[in-house]
Amino acid sequence: MFAYAGVVALFAQLPVGVRRCAYRLAYAVLTVYWFLTRPHTHGVKCVLTDGDRVLLVRHTYGRPEWELPGGVIKSGEDPRDAARREMHEELGVAIDSWASLGEVVGRARHRRDTLHCFHAELDHPAFTLDLGELYTARWYPRTALPDDLGQYVHPVLSRLPAHQL
Repeated sequence: MFAYAGVVALFAQLPVGVRRCAYRLAYAVLTVYWFLTRPHTHGVKCVLTDGDRVLLVRHTYGRPEWELPGGVIKSGEDPRDAARREMHEELGVAIDSWASLGEVVGRARHRRDTLHCFHAELDHPAFTLDLGELYTARWYPRTALPDDLGQYVHPVLSRLPAHQL
């Protein structure tokens, strides 16, 4: 864990343009890897809400669609810990109380994905973007989401309890 934290800290100090290029290169390499190996991946998707609004992000790599924030679960990492880590890395927010929304399974870009989904209501919805990984983040009313959504946004949002829709 210490070695990972050190690498993340060093990477975060690189200029934004360099980090964006690194993310794009890594994504291109992973796309080839996924095509060749058809892996089963495990990740997290996090639904962050502020009342009737949901936070969506656009990444600096991959398709330019609005997505729920999230990321990969490291080997041996608890999904809840992965959600906590990813939200801290991508958005600079510390969230300790997550409500599980279960799992969403699907296929994307030659991967077989299992996504562990979590929800947190933010009392103070301020965040600090990792501009190397994210172009932008925006709050949208759940009844007025943009048209260009990633494939997992609706299946994950549909898991919110009815009283939160």
